[in-house]
Amino acid sequence: MCDQIIKLRQRPELKQRAAAWFHEKWAIPLEDYSDSIKACIENKAAIPQWYVVMADDRIIGGIGVIENDFHDRKDLTPNVCALYVEENYRCQGIAGRLLHAVCEDMREKGIDVLYLLTDHTSFYERYGWEFYDMVSAEKETALSRMYRYQNK
Repeated sequence: MCDQIIKLRQRPELKQRAAAWFHEKWAIPLEDYSDSIKACIENKAAIPQWYVVMADDRIIGGIGVIENDFHDRKDLTPNVCALYVEENYRCQGIAGRLLHAVCEDMREKGIDVLYLLTDHTSFYERYGWEFYDMVSAEKETALSRMYRYQNK
């Protein structure tokens, strides 16, 4: 079924499918995902990074790490972004596994602190994230929750 997290840097043949999948889930321009995933694959830098989980040759979950997830706190970087698991695959631990894999991969790359922007409450705390601050997201009037993760 779905047993491994795929680093897109290691599977460049998935870049177009992954960009289209993330675009469909988050309505961010396809070109933005394509460019970021291309940079992930072609550059040796730690950021950006993109990951997917597949089942039956379909992407069923994904997550990314970028410099800034469309908010005004440019000092809070890098940001985990675009975490999504298809509804039929939720409550199976996939989101937690993605979060853990990203944190571990970033730790291996020398990045000990990560941030993420969300409107969820109590979900990320289950995985070691702590509420950090309220920030202004681009094109939003209400403030959003910023979480912080400290690799140990």
